[in-house]
Amino acid sequence: MPTIDSQQGYSPERVEALLHEQTPLLSDSVLRGFVEPFFLRRDEFLAPLEKQETPLYLFEPEVLRRRSERFKVAFQKHFKNTVFYYAVKSNNYPEVARVLTTTGFGLDVSSGLELKMALGLDTQSIIFSGPGKTRAELEMAVTASERVTVLIDSFHELQILGEIACSRQQNIRVGVRLTTRVDGLWRKFGIPPETLARFMKEVKCFPYIHFQGLQFHTSWNLNAQAQLDFILLLKKVLAQFTDEDLRRIKFIDVGGGYWPEQGEWLQPAATKAGLLRKAMELSPENDNNHYFQSACSIEDFAGHLGWAIKNHIFPLIPDCRICFEPGRWLCNDAMHLLMTVIDKKSDNVVITDAGTNAVGWERFETDYFPVLNLSRPALSEKPCNVLGSLCTPHDAWGYSYWGEGIEIGDILLIPTQGAYTYSLMQNFIKPLPEVVVV
Repeated sequence: MPTIDSQQGYSPERVEALLHEQTPLLSDSVLRGFVEPFFLRRDEFLAPLEKQETPLYLFEPEVLRRRSERFKVAFQKHFKNTVFYYAVKSNNYPEVARVLTTTGFGLDVSSGLELKMALGLDTQSIIFSGPGKTRAELEMAVTASERVTVLIDSFHELQILGEIACSRQQNIRVGVRLTTRVDGLWRKFGIPPETLARFMKEVKCFPYIHFQGLQFHTSWNLNAQAQLDFILLLKKVLAQFTDEDLRRIKFIDVGGGYWPEQGEWLQPAATKAGLLRKAMELSPENDNNHYFQSACSIEDFAGHLGWAIKNHIFPLIPDCRICFEPGRWLCNDAMHLLMTVIDKKSDNVVITDAGTNAVGWERFETDYFPVLNLSRPALSEKPCNVLGSLCTPHDAWGYSYWGEGIEIGDILLIPTQGAYTYSLMQNFIKPLPEVVVV
C-alpha cells in the first residue's frame, strides 16, 4: 500500500498535487475478465454448502500446483543450480505446505510452530529464518539438523546457536540474513551488509557451526528493482572478500516478496490522495472507482534477477546455488472466501455471516477485491456496503458487489484470498472459517 512521504512536507502546493495525483484506474474489461471465470464455476463453489455452512475457505490444490510449476520453470531457465522454498508464514494451512513439498519445494519457516509443522510433514529441506529465535526453537533446529539450515539473524543468535551445537556436539548448517534497509522498522531483520566480514570471521569460532551462505529479502515487490539494487550493493561488499572467503559461500538466497502479476488493486482510500484526505480528516471520496499498481510477471522477475546475478555475483562466486522463497505469489490465488448474507439494512448495506477476523486485518478498507454474488450472478457491479458480523465498524468486505441484486440468503464469494489471510485469522467475537478442498 502506498504511503505519504512525510519528508516531503505538507506545503499547500504539495497537498494540492497529491489530492489531484492520478492513480491508474482499474479498467472494467480487466475486472470482467477476472470475475467471469469465477461465475462460470459457480456450481463448483456452491457444492460444499450441501454438507457445510458458511463462512468457508475454499482451497484449490491444483491452482497451487500450477503456480509452483510456473515459478520453478521461470527461474530454472536462468539458473542451473537453484532451490525453492515456500514461505509458510504467507499461508500456514498445513495442506498448502504439504502440496508444495510434493512439487519439489522445501519449506521456509519463521518460528518453532512452523518448524514443528514442517518436521511433522516429513519435509526434507527446511530453512529456518526470522528474528528473535528462542533458545528452545534453536534447540529444535539442532535436533533436526540433517533437514534444517538456520538463517542466523544476529551476532547474539550466532552465539546462542554455537553454544547449543557445541553442548550437543551436533553439526548444523547456517546462513546469515543481510539487512536490506538500514533505516526504519526493517532494521529488525538481519545484520548490516558492512558487518558480513566480521560475521564470517566470528562464525569460525564455533566448530559445529558450518557456514553455507547468505540471504536477503525485500518485500512487496511489484517489480525487481529493490532486489536488483541490493544485488549491486552485495557485489560491492563481496568484492572486498578474499578468494578463500568467497569459496565458503555455497548459496545466496534471494528471498521472496514477489507480487502476483495482476498487481495491487486499491480502494480510493489507499491512493495517495485518499491517504492525504484521511490525514487531513476529510471525508473519503466515494467515486466507486477502483485503482491499481501494476506488477511484472514472474518471468520478468526471473529475467531481471538472472541477468543481475549472472553479471554481478557469478563472476565472484561462479558455483553458487541460488535459492528463492516465494509465498504470496504461490498461494494468493489458491484460496477463496465463501459467506452468506444474513441481514439487509437497506439497498446499499448488507451484513454477512463472515467477519474480517477470518482474514485478521482490515484489508478491504484499502485493498479492493471483487465481491461476487453467486446466487444472482451478473457481470455488472453495484454499490453496496458489504459488511461483516463483528461488533466493530472496521468489519468491511467491500463497497460494491457483482450481481443482479443482493438479498438475505445470497451466497457471496471473494476470490484469491490465499495470502496473508488464513495465517492472520484471529479469535475475535465470531468462529473462524473451516477449509474445504474444491
